[in-house]
Amino acid sequence: MAQALEHTAAQAQTRTANVEKAKLDWRRKMSDHVAFALLTYTGLHIFVTATVLKATNNTILPYLALVVLVLAIIPGCRMFEKRWSELSDEEAANPDLARAFSRDRLAIWLFAIGLPFALTAFFKGMGILLS
Repeated sequence: MAQALEHTAAQAQTRTANVEKAKLDWRRKMSDHVAFALLTYTGLHIFVTATVLKATNNTILPYLALVVLVLAIIPGCRMFEKRWSELSDEEAANPDLARAFSRDRLAIWLFAIGLPFALTAFFKGMGILLS
C-alpha cells in the first residue's frame, strides 16, 4: 500500500512539473498566433477581394492581390515564427521575453487584419487609375 502511495505521489509531482514547464512556451504561443493570423488574413483577404471582384469589370488586379499572400505574407509570418522557434528550452520559458513577444504578436495581428484592406484599397485604386 505504501509503495502504491509513493508511486502515485511521484506521478503527481511529475505531472505538476510537466504542467509548470508547459505553462510558458513562447515558441508554441507564437506558432499558434502565426497560424491563426494567417487564417484570419486569408479569410479577410478572400472576403474583401471577392467583394471587389463583384464590383469591378473583371480586371486581373484583385487576382494579383491574392498572389501577394503567397509571395509576401507567408514568408513574413514565417520570419516571425522562426525567430521564436529557434529558442532553447530555457529561453522559451523565460518570462523576460514577454515584452518582445507582445511586440511581435501585435505586429502579426496588425498585418493580418490591416493588410487585406490596405491591399484591396491599393489594387482598387490601381484599377481606377488604369481604367
